Amino acid sequence: MGIRRIASSVAQRQIKYVTPVPVNAARGVLAEVYDQVLDEMGLVVPPVQLHSPVPDLAAAYWTLLREPLLPTANVNRTVKEAVATAVSVANVCPYCVDMHSVGMYDLASESAAEALIADRPSDIGDPELAAVATWARHAAFPAASSERVASERVALEGVASERLVSRPLLSEPFAEAERAELVGVVVALHYLTRMVNVFLSSFLLPPGLGPASRRRFKHGVARILRPTLRDPRTPGRALPLLPEAALPADAAWAQGNPSIAAAIGRAYAAFEAAGARSVPVGVRELLASRLHSWQGEDTGLSRAWCERLVARLPEAQQPMARLVLLTAIASYQVDDEVIGAFQAVHPDDRTLVDAASWASYQAARKIGSRHLPVAAVAAR
Repeated sequence: MGIRRIASSVAQRQIKYVTPVPVNAARGVLAEVYDQVLDEMGLVVPPVQLHSPVPDLAAAYWTLLREPLLPTANVNRTVKEAVATAVSVANVCPYCVDMHSVGMYDLASESAAEALIADRPSDIGDPELAAVATWARHAAFPAASSERVASERVALEGVASERLVSRPLLSEPFAEAERAELVGVVVALHYLTRMVNVFLSSFLLPPGLGPASRRRFKHGVARILRPTLRDPRTPGRALPLLPEAALPADAAWAQGNPSIAAAIGRAYAAFEAAGARSVPVGVRELLASRLHSWQGEDTGLSRAWCERLVARLPEAQQPMARLVLLTAIASYQVDDEVIGAFQAVHPDDRTLVDAASWASYQAARKIGSRHLPVAAVAAR
C-alpha cells in the first residue's frame, strides 16, 4: 500500500491550476472514491485527483467512467479500450491516448494499438474491432454526418458478422445489447479528455522517448497493468457514492443496462448541480445555444468564434464563458492565459473544477444523445 500511495503522490504533480487533495488527507466520499480507484486501477490516477477539490464531482467522474468501462457484461475490455483510445485521438488528448493505448498493447496487439494512435482504426487486423473503433472515432458527429467516415470504412467491406450488418455500418456497428456499454465509454471519454486537456500535462509517458523506446516502454507498462485490465469487475460498485437520480430522456442509450443507467442518472445530476452553483445563467445559456448547432466539427486553431460569442456577455462573465466554451468545443485550446483570466475573477479551485466539469459534461451529454436506440428516437 505504501508504494501505491507514493505513486499516487507522484501522479498528482502532473495536475495544473488546482491543488489536489492528497490520498492520505481524503475524508468522506472522496476517501471512498480514492479507495475504489486505488483498488481497481492500482493507484489514484491524476484524472481522479484533479476533481478532488469538489468531492461530489470526483464521485461523479469515477461513476461515469467506471460503470461503462470496467465491468464487461456484453462488451469485452479490449473493445472498450479501443473505443477509449479512438475518442482520445478524436479530442487531441495525447495523455489519454497514452493511457488507453497502453492497455491495447496487452489486450490486443502492438499493431492494433499503433493503428489507433496513428488515427488509422481501419488498419486494425480484427475487422469487428476496427469497425467499432472507427465508429467511436467519429461518434461526436450526428448520424446524418456519417458520410465523413465513409472513406475509412471502405476497408471494412466484407465483414461477415450478423451483428455488424444489423445496423447501418457507417453509424452503429454493434448489437443493441452492447449500446449502453459502448456509448457509455464514448460519453465518459468525451468528458475525460476535455478535463485532462485542461488540467493535466500533455503526455503520460516520458516525452523524450523515441518511437521504438516508447513501444518497449508501453509493453512493460502493459504487463504491469495486466491485472487491472483483465480482472473481472462487479457492476454497480460506484453507485453508492452518489444519491439516486432519474435517467434523463436524452440518455436513454443507457437504459438497457441497469448499473450504467443508474450511474449516468447520478453522475449527470452531480454535474448539473455544479453548473447551477458556479456557472451564471447567461453563460449556461450561451453554451447551450452553441451546442444546439454544434455538429461535432473541429474549430481549428482560431478562437475568433469563441471571442464573438463571449463578447455578448457582461465583461465580468467573459472569463468564465471563454473557459466554458473552449472546454466544451476545443479543450486543447485552454491554456495559461485562459485559466489566468478565469482565476483573476474566480480564484478558488472549487469554481474552476465546477465550471470545467460542467462544460465537459454538457458536450459529452450532447454526444451521447446522438446514439439513442431507435425506439427512444421515435418517442422524442
